This record gives sequence, C-alpha cells and structure tokens, in this order.
Amino acid sequence: MRCPFCGNTETQVKDSRPAEDHVAIRRRRFCPSCGGRFTTYERVQLRDLVVVKKNNRREDFDRDKMERSIRIALQKRPLDPERIDQMISGIVRRLESMGESDIQSDKIGEIVMDALARIDTVAYVRFASVYKNFQAADDFEDFVHELRPPKSDDE
Repeated sequence: MRCPFCGNTETQVKDSRPAEDHVAIRRRRFCPSCGGRFTTYERVQLRDLVVVKKNNRREDFDRDKMERSIRIALQKRPLDPERIDQMISGIVRRLESMGESDIQSDKIGEIVMDALARIDTVAYVRFASVYKNFQAADDFEDFVHELRPPKSDDE
C-alpha cells in the first residue's frame, strides 16, 4: 500500500480489526520512510457494477459517491455513524447480490430511499427532494402528505 504522505510503497500494517459489522477490515498502517500513520479499509467486492443512467450513459458504480449523497441527507441527524456504515454496506451487498452487473440508476435511488425511510424520515425526505427533483414547495407538501397515514373519521 502506497503511503499517502511520501509515496513509499513499503508500508507496514500495525493493527487489523473487523469494521462495518464484519463486512470490512480496518487496517492501521505505518510508513517507515516518513513515519506517517494512516488507515485503510478492505471490503469484499462480489462483482463490478455499472450504473446505467436515465440517458443510457454508463459509468462504474462508485460507493463513495453514493455514500456522500446519503451522508448529506443524514447531516445533523441523530444517528450513530456505525449504523450509517452498516446501512451503506447493506445497500451495496443488495446491489451486488441482484445478479446483474448493469443496474439502472432509478433502482439504486429506490433502494437508497427504502433504506433511508426505515431509519430516518427526515433524511428520506431530503434525499427524495434531490432524487425526485422537487421544484416547488408543493412537491414537498405532496410527498410528505403521502408519508402520513390517512386520518380516521374520529380525528
């Protein structure tokens, strides 16, 4: 592993432990050349995924890109970072186990929205507002109205 500080390729692993609910390995590394310390994560990748966009353009699936958008939706929400990591790993495992290498971007968006809806409705609405391209306050109102259970005649 190349040192991010000096570029030396002879780094040493000082500590390894399971991370992200045992779906990744966290390694603490040390560079004998510059003395730098850094962390790497090692994950199993079942297959190379390709995202098929709405305009049929294709690009490699980028876990980090998906993670950034999820973390933006979850900003300032009271969720444990480890729970967020588990959710993201679960989404990736679900995508990889679908049996297809090519996945429509709509399908990824729906899976992310489903996962967010289960853990935080505010993050769900935030993500949906970007994913569904809300243009006006009415779009939010309509979407939130769909989330609420129908009122009974007693209320």
